[in-house]
Amino acid sequence: MIAAFRTPRAVQRWARALPYNREAAGETLRTFRGVLQHRTAHCLEGCLAAATVLEQHGVPPLILHLDSQDGLAHILWVFQQRGRWGAVGRSRDEGLHGRAPVFDSLEALATSYQVPYVDFTGRVTGWAAADLRTLLPRTNWRLDLRNVWSVDRALLRLRHHRLPMANGAYREWKQRYADFRAEHPAPSARAWHRFYGAHARDWW
Repeated sequence: MIAAFRTPRAVQRWARALPYNREAAGETLRTFRGVLQHRTAHCLEGCLAAATVLEQHGVPPLILHLDSQDGLAHILWVFQQRGRWGAVGRSRDEGLHGRAPVFDSLEALATSYQVPYVDFTGRVTGWAAADLRTLLPRTNWRLDLRNVWSVDRALLRLRHHRLPMANGAYREWKQRYADFRAEHPAPSARAWHRFYGAHARDWW
């Protein structure tokens, strides 16, 4: 698989095709090897898998951690191409997957998740980035068959940059989200793209 998936776009397509790990039998934090074994992943597991695969093709294992006011963080693998930042991600929510490499900075990339993060409780409050090689030098986050809880603990210790969203914009999108979900209880990916409009143009 590592030989077959050589680009961020290829890994993003693979990650999106994986069933989302809703941890029905209890919380998990699996490495790439665990993801392959169970054929499912949540956001951090998908991030570790992407980092493991693309590190073998010379891309650093960098991650972006988004904090939310409701305590539900989101984690993505991030990369640069021609000086622009992009991301690979797995999520239950259509707007929180990857981004094409079109952003001038990590802050701009993080900002692109603000509007899609708004639901009934979510609101991005800050972001942090880290290199897994230096963040976790003694953790086998690539191939361990056990749950790697030390990854989660290390992410929680990261110093985050504030990423405020104007209260008016937040209230507007929260209401729009509520109205949309009332009209579309189970929206398709196409419906989500129409709902977010220009905010969806850089999604993978």
